[in-house]
Amino acid sequence: MSNYSVSLEKVVNDLSFSVVYTPHELKDIFVTSQDVNRPGLILSGFEEHFDPARIQFLGLTEIEYVNSLEEEIAKESMDRLLSKKPAALLITRGLELKPSFVEIARKYEVPVLSTPESTSGCMSATISYLGVELAQRITRHGVFVEVYGEGVLILGDSGVGKSETALELINRGHRLIADDAVEIRRVSNKTLVGSAPDNIRHFIELRGVGILNARRLFGMGAVKLTEKIDMVIQLELWDQDKVYDRLGLENEYTDILGISVPVSVVPVKPGRNLSIIIEAAAMNNRQKKMGYNAARELLHSLGMTDDIAPEQKELESWHDF
Repeated sequence: MSNYSVSLEKVVNDLSFSVVYTPHELKDIFVTSQDVNRPGLILSGFEEHFDPARIQFLGLTEIEYVNSLEEEIAKESMDRLLSKKPAALLITRGLELKPSFVEIARKYEVPVLSTPESTSGCMSATISYLGVELAQRITRHGVFVEVYGEGVLILGDSGVGKSETALELINRGHRLIADDAVEIRRVSNKTLVGSAPDNIRHFIELRGVGILNARRLFGMGAVKLTEKIDMVIQLELWDQDKVYDRLGLENEYTDILGISVPVSVVPVKPGRNLSIIIEAAAMNNRQKKMGYNAARELLHSLGMTDDIAPEQKELESWHDF
């Protein structure tokens, strides 16, 4: 069960479902479960562990099964399912529900939807959609940009230069997702997705200048609606008494919604070009994900480690053939 909900109207519109019957306006009916279900078991008589919060899919197998039953038994089967008052009943493959079954849906006020799509494909798309709409989420103060395909979340105290850095990155051809407030959703056990609240999407606040619309200033190619969070850049004012990482041998991580995300602390002081630093950090993060670490290669070349250099590993792999 999710702590969040999405209106059935939004589900129908976004996934292009047709409405066969609805007891109320779709905007007043809400879905709260990220999971969906094919109710074959409950149609055949097994009612244990049934979750009525899920959208129920009736595909070719379920429809043919119910239609194969005697009329009264078929009605009892559908009554058993619909009496649980599931969130909605979705008929796939453009199949039709018998009028007597629709009447049972009216009796229990269960919305009935339809789609021409295949059952498996539609279930996959619906699960993915609900996974995003009902995902656990938080809002963080920061800036979120896409740099060379990497989702970079820039955090730091107010006035440290986050928005100015984002503006320079946009000017250099990268894309803005969110400024000031970043909505972060945990869409899977390994993935975080960031976006901007609808009312401030594409806007940037610059002290001394005011509010800018990045889409209108730089064009549609300068903005993006959502992106996966690949790394975090923490901006902070330079502290001469603090020791900053100068090698980057091991990744440091920060926890966001229970998921560990690589984080780099970047000190800010006059003369540092933060946009170029963030570009380099994004490319370096991608290299690390692909198994290459420049610091380790340097230490190997200096004879300070017993690790095999990446180039040597590649040569040895060729010798194995």
